[in-house]
Amino acid sequence: MGKGEFAARKLGKTRRKARWQKADYARRTLGLKEKHDPLEGAPQGRGIVLEKVGIEAKQPNSAIRKCVRVQLIKNGRQATAFCPGDRAVSFIEEHDQVTIEGIGGRKGRSMGDISGVRYKVIKVNNISLNELWRGRKEKPQR
Repeated sequence: MGKGEFAARKLGKTRRKARWQKADYARRTLGLKEKHDPLEGAPQGRGIVLEKVGIEAKQPNSAIRKCVRVQLIKNGRQATAFCPGDRAVSFIEEHDQVTIEGIGGRKGRSMGDISGVRYKVIKVNNISLNELWRGRKEKPQR
């Protein structure tokens, strides 16, 4: 391809076409993350607990990670959220309102040995889950 004095338009046009071959550019430009993300790009979301589930850890670990299925209030989508902390899931009942956020990890995907879980619970009935399981606060009766 020519790199002459008047080749700038052709070079720019070719570069714009070539950028679509890059997966991160195409996904960002088309807004695919926001479309498939249950939180729709928001940092946190509120939902209602449908059930408690135990998810087996990936090899070589052997454990049952305590999680909850949550139905989000804003769009009705369901997500699985991890409950961080020793016996923290005991503070969560069905039909409680929880706040979830991303678990961190590989570009918004699952983290560590919990396959398919992208979110974690941070609040239960507007009380921090961390404060609850440390014993600093008590869960209000609804």
